[in-house]
Amino acid sequence: MGKEYKSSAATRRAISEALKALMLQKPLDKITIGEIMDACGMRRQHFYYYFTDIYDLLRWTFEEEALQLRREQSGDLPWQEGLLQLFHYIADHRAICLCALDSLGREYLKQVFETDISGIVRRTVDRLARENGFPENAAMEDTAVRFLTLALAGVMESWLRGELTQTPEELIGIFSTIFQDYIRGVKLRPSGAEGTAQ
Repeated sequence: MGKEYKSSAATRRAISEALKALMLQKPLDKITIGEIMDACGMRRQHFYYYFTDIYDLLRWTFEEEALQLRREQSGDLPWQEGLLQLFHYIADHRAICLCALDSLGREYLKQVFETDISGIVRRTVDRLARENGFPENAAMEDTAVRFLTLALAGVMESWLRGELTQTPEELIGIFSTIFQDYIRGVKLRPSGAEGTAQ
């Protein structure tokens, strides 16, 4: 007899955990739905009550975990701590993240990470603007958030692939300097000079 799950949410999570366990052992294209459902103690056909295919399950897994990460990062959590949580998530799930990167594509995974990073960067830019008494400039802030988000997402992808060898703390220290330099630059910029070429 199969395992008992009290809700569809619990069942989805159980299927997701089974997939993650298998991804630690073999590439995604070698994993079958039958293997996933056997690990859950459920029949193969039950998979299709919840997901259309393995890629749909993988997408759900990352979106669900990213949502949980965002809940943990909400409020007044310092941006450094928010980024550190994201780095730790990637470190703890490196094999799975790499498998997803190769299976779902760079753009998809980058989009998931960017959503998390964008929230962290937006809160930081807004707070720094308030603390330094900058006049409201939504277009300028939006551009800064987008630029910094893309830079951070690129760094995280390179770190995931092993192209960067610094520790998360070292990388966060570098970005702390970048944030500070950005603020210094805004303070030194003449009033009304936003967006103009020098």
